[in-house]
Amino acid sequence: MRTKIVAGNWKMHKNAEETEDLLNDLIAAVPQDKEVQIIVAPTFVNLAAAVEHLEYTNIYVAAQNMHQAEGGAFTGEISADMLKSIGVKTLILGHSERRAYFNETDSIIASKVATALKHDMTVIFCFGEELKDRQSNNHFNIVEQQLLDGIFFTEAAHWENIVLAYEPVWAIGTGETASPEQAQEMHEFIRETVRKKYGSNVAESVRILYGGSVKPENAAEIFAKPDVDGGLIGGASLKAADFAAIINGA
Repeated sequence: MRTKIVAGNWKMHKNAEETEDLLNDLIAAVPQDKEVQIIVAPTFVNLAAAVEHLEYTNIYVAAQNMHQAEGGAFTGEISADMLKSIGVKTLILGHSERRAYFNETDSIIASKVATALKHDMTVIFCFGEELKDRQSNNHFNIVEQQLLDGIFFTEAAHWENIVLAYEPVWAIGTGETASPEQAQEMHEFIRETVRKKYGSNVAESVRILYGGSVKPENAAEIFAKPDVDGGLIGGASLKAADFAAIINGA
C-alpha cells in the first residue's frame, strides 16, 4: 500500500517569527502516530530554522524551488548542495506558479529534476492543465506532454525519489471546482501513462498528489479515491488546524 503524503506549500508567506509560531502550532496539532508522510515547504530564508525546529518530529521539510546549476553567477538562486547542507532533501519543482510567473518551461524543469536526482534528492514534480485546456478537451494531452518532456527522461530506478503532483490550474482561484471524480479520472490517467513508460512496478508504487484547492471539508472524499495518494496543499497549510484536519482526511 502506498503511504499517503500531505505536503504544505507555504509559498511567499510567513516571516521568521511567524514560521516558528506555525511550526509550534503544527507540532501540537498534527498527530505523531499517523501513517501519513507530512511535509512543509517554508520560504528559503526559513528552511534551516524549520529543519532544526522539526528535527525530532515526523514532519519533513522541503524547498519550493532550486536552480539547475551546481553553482556560479546566478544571483538570487539556490543550489542542490546548499539545500542539502542545511538538511533539505526534498524539492517542489515545476509548480504552476513557477511556470506561469517565472516562465519555467518543461525543458528548464527537466534540467532541475536531473540535478536534484543526481544529488539523491526527492522531487515533487508538479504539472497540470489550464482552464483553456480543460475547456477544449485537451487536458489529457497537455498532462501527458508535461510528463514526457519534464520527467520521463529519467530511469526507472530514479522513481523511488519521484512524487507526482497534479495541479488542475483551472480549478485554483478561478471559481471553477474540480470534483473528486474528476481528480480520480486524471490520476488514473497519469498512473496508466506512467505504466506505459515504466511498467506496473513503478506505476503502482509512485505516489500521485492532488493539488487543486484541498480543504478540510473535501480532503477525506478526495483522498479516498484509489489513485489519489495525498495532496499538495496551498492556503490551507498556513493554518495548523486546517492542515491537521486535512492530514486526518488522509
